[in-house]
Parts: sequence; structure tokens; C-alpha cells
Amino acid sequence: MNNAVLYRKEEGVAVVTLNRPDKLNSVTAEIRAGLKEKLDDACKDDDVKVIILTGAGRGFCAGADMDGLAATSKGQSRNELEAEDRDYASNNAKGFEGGFSYFPTLPKPVIAAINGPAAGVGFIMALFCDIRFAKESAIFTSAFSKRGLIAEWGVGWILPRLVGIARANDILFSARRISASEAEQLGIVNKTFSDDSFDEEVMNYAKDLAKSVSPRSIRIMKEQIYNAQGETIQENLNSSMAAMLESFNSEDFKEGVDHYMEKREPKFTGK
Repeated sequence: MNNAVLYRKEEGVAVVTLNRPDKLNSVTAEIRAGLKEKLDDACKDDDVKVIILTGAGRGFCAGADMDGLAATSKGQSRNELEAEDRDYASNNAKGFEGGFSYFPTLPKPVIAAINGPAAGVGFIMALFCDIRFAKESAIFTSAFSKRGLIAEWGVGWILPRLVGIARANDILFSARRISASEAEQLGIVNKTFSDDSFDEEVMNYAKDLAKSVSPRSIRIMKEQIYNAQGETIQENLNSSMAAMLESFNSEDFKEGVDHYMEKREPKFTGK
């Protein structure tokens, strides 16, 4: 049993927790494997509508395990790393392969609950989540340039889309520490919450998402948003029109109209 990543469910929300608190949840092969396993469990469970990804203890994820980096610098683990990079999940978001860029292929929304430092590959892990919330005390850094590394695992693709090219250059070139408040200002995170209210605020948001909106709508919207990054405007207009026509035949569309007209809470099935 892989205890490097923990899993629990609460009212339609799956909480996936990186579990190396003594190492600020730095990434190992066990973390990578456990994360894919638990995310797959959440995606296959019809009771789960929303996924929260967070870290145990006082950190979100401090990046790659330094022992592993030391081995890689000596050429001892490169083949293993390359093999892991080819092992990814796939769904209907096209072209997202390797590292943690498979998060967009998951059919359910993934919320990063950034409860502490997010550095290096942990920073990238957060960026590929669909929505990001942070504690006011959280700290972010890309770290790569200070290790003699480059913009790895797709960060050179995702970060400029979130903050713009000039700001991405600053963040990646300098590898400076960024506070949660600055991260919110830059668009790295959607919102920050006080340390005391953080867990409650994130869970309340996730539960409301699980309860109030169509899982089918979120699933299709997520595919549309990420696929649109590689589409022309005409391609996007065509694909969105086709998806809209399909939605008219869905159970969730009927329920969306019915619950509004009947002034009651929705009972979406995701179909």
C-alpha cells in the first residue's frame, strides 16, 4: 500500500494529500505513483465531483527530493526519470503529456490547496491544477535556475499563459521567493485565505462546486479550455458549437432548466 499520498472523501469532494511532511512533501517516485493512483481513484468514483490536492504538515510541495536530484546529477536515475515522464494519464484534453501536465486530462476539476511552500516541481504541480488557493503564509519559487536547471515539465508553457511573458521571465530567471499576496496579484493563485480559515474556505468552495453545478458541464468546459490553447478561433467556434448542440440532449441540461423553473436545489447526474 502506498502511504506517500493519502485519500479521503467528504460530501462529493476527494482530498488527495501528499504525505512526506518531514520533507515538505518533496517528490519521489512513490509520490508520483501514489498521486496518479489516488487521482485515478477519484476520477473513477461517481460520488466524487471535485478533487482537492494539498500537502501534509506545513508545506504543499518543496519540489524534487534532493537525494534524487543528487543521484540524477551523477547520471544514476535519468533513465528512470525519462520512463516516468512517458507514463501519463489521458482523456479528451489533447497533448498534455509527462510530469504533472496530465492534470488537465482528468475529467474532474482539481483544486490546489497550497498550504505552504510550493517550489520547483511543486510549483509546477500547482500551476497545472485548474484552480489554486493559497494560505497567506505560503511561499512560491520556481527554483530551477538556482539548481542549474531549465524551465522543466511544461512550466514554460503554462506560466506565461497565467501571468504573461515578462512576468514569467522574471519568475523563472530569478527563482526569487514570491509571497502568497504577490502570487494572487500576479495571477498565479485565484485567491488567498488566512491561515486560520484556509481549510474551511477551500472545502466550502469545493463542496459548493460539487453540489451546485453540473459535473458534465465542468468536464466539457475543462476539455474546451485546455484544447482551445491549441485551436484557432474558427476551430474553437466550431468545436464549441458542436459541444453545445450535444449538451441540449444531456440529462444535466434538462435538470438545469427544471430545477431553476421549479425553484429547488439541483440534482445533477453528470450525464
